[in-house]
Amino acid sequence: MEEDSGFGSFFIKGLVIVILIIIFFVLGGVSVLGMLAVVNKVTIADLFKGGTEVEEQGISEQQDSAVDIDVTGEVILGAFDDAISEVVEEISPSVVNIEVTVREQFFGRTRERSGIGSGVIYTEDGYIITNNHVAGEAEKLVVTLYDGSEYPAVLVGSEENYDVAVIKIKKDGLKAADFSMDESYEVGDIVIAIGSPYGLEQSVTMGVISAKGRDITIPVNLIQTDAAINSGNSGGPLVNSGGEVIGINTLILSQSGENTGIGFAVPSNTVTNIADQIIKYGKAKIPYMGIIMDPYSDSGIVGVYVSSVDPGYPAEEAGIRAGDVITEINGVEVSNPYELFARILRFNVGDSVDVTINRDGEIIEVEVVLAETPEK
Repeated sequence: MEEDSGFGSFFIKGLVIVILIIIFFVLGGVSVLGMLAVVNKVTIADLFKGGTEVEEQGISEQQDSAVDIDVTGEVILGAFDDAISEVVEEISPSVVNIEVTVREQFFGRTRERSGIGSGVIYTEDGYIITNNHVAGEAEKLVVTLYDGSEYPAVLVGSEENYDVAVIKIKKDGLKAADFSMDESYEVGDIVIAIGSPYGLEQSVTMGVISAKGRDITIPVNLIQTDAAINSGNSGGPLVNSGGEVIGINTLILSQSGENTGIGFAVPSNTVTNIADQIIKYGKAKIPYMGIIMDPYSDSGIVGVYVSSVDPGYPAEEAGIRAGDVITEINGVEVSNPYELFARILRFNVGDSVDVTINRDGEIIEVEVVLAETPEK
């Protein structure tokens, strides 16, 4: 009887252990199912319907997310395409192709040379802005409009130092471009260049403003862009995303022998002021203070150092002396001669401007009445 009692006790203990193991696995399974239900955002009952449905649901959600991303990208790119197309559609009727014939001397003999440039319609009655190096020395000019019609043009006047020229055709009802006088554009802003590179009319390129205030060959603050500008783009517009002309493409900085490179444009406020003078007077009357400037000084003061003053001209009459540092023009800071030139070109001959100077640490305000730049 004692052996039967021992066996019964062993059997009972084993049964209890098995029951505990079963309970452990049941509880563990329920916990795992609960976690899976939470992760997959379904009920525990749904999990028993089959893992396939849960898996398919997850795949479907991923596919929907991918579709959403694709649709969003398409919408953004589509809107961008539409915006650029609208700008091009707006400005293109104001851009012209200019065929130029120049007469030149070659080994003692006169010959004609042809070239291509671009231009921008400035007024509805036929005035067109381009570069001096395009039309300034032309013997013959032929303008091709957006619709393909051709008109002979005459040179109204040009300004070599700032590379601006105005030509005119006998045609009314033209679409004049919108020139922006605002200099709030920033580095990185999108810009579009339109012109006739290599004679390919109405060619459009796009880029960004790479830098502002470049002082290269022309004594104004040029706009630098990475929009492709090639031979034939000269005189064409550099346009912002609002369809406004912010500059006239004027030159390319490239390695020797290359036609492509970094493009530069003369800002619109400089161009239009000179164009207005050419239309009114037949030439540009560039305002003049009568100072010789030096971008460097030992004073450490940020401004334009006056190295000398021309006798009898406005600066001397206003009391400006050699050694003064001009820091502001009409309340706008200037830090180099090119910035000062750019500010002065906003005014006309006879205008009065307030000039702030630093003279040995003393701040002085003087009024300068601008004269016309003397011919050299």
